[in-house]
Amino acid sequence: MIRAFVCITLLCLPMPALAHKVIMSVFPSGTAIEGELGLSNGTMAANTAVFVRDENGTALDEIQTDADGFFIYTPKAAITHRFSANLGAGHIGQAQMSDQDVARIMGVTPTIPTPVANQSASAAPTGMSNDLRQEMAAMIRDELRPLRREIAASREHANLQSILGGIGYIMGLFGFGFYIAARRKLGE
Repeated sequence: MIRAFVCITLLCLPMPALAHKVIMSVFPSGTAIEGELGLSNGTMAANTAVFVRDENGTALDEIQTDADGFFIYTPKAAITHRFSANLGAGHIGQAQMSDQDVARIMGVTPTIPTPVANQSASAAPTGMSNDLRQEMAAMIRDELRPLRREIAASREHANLQSILGGIGYIMGLFGFGFYIAARRKLGE
């Protein structure tokens, strides 16, 4: 009887979910908006449609990710841009870039000025040509791509809170088993 109860209890326990989150982010890239789309396990969404909409949901454009899950979009207006992609099986990625950030990319003055900390640190040396600046910016973006992926993947690893929660869950099950055994022993 106890074995049957234990078997039924084990069958009723929830199985671990092998789920992952969609990771979608956008960031300025010269005069364009660059973004990446993938899953938290490190799998990038290759050749996936990304829909670009304004803040009211009006469709602006549709673009595709490349083989590495990256996409580039050149904005045509200094408005808030919302990016979304459907990876199937309920996996929806969403990201947004504000109208002020888009205005900066386009070289237009933002409607509401935002304070910039230490502008001299972000300025390029005066003797540098525009082509060299763009080439350096592209090299830096290419070097930062793997770091972004690693940071996103590291967020998904088990932390102390989830480990302690799992231990508490196991101890609770043992406590329930001991309670049933004690009740049974008292009944005999």
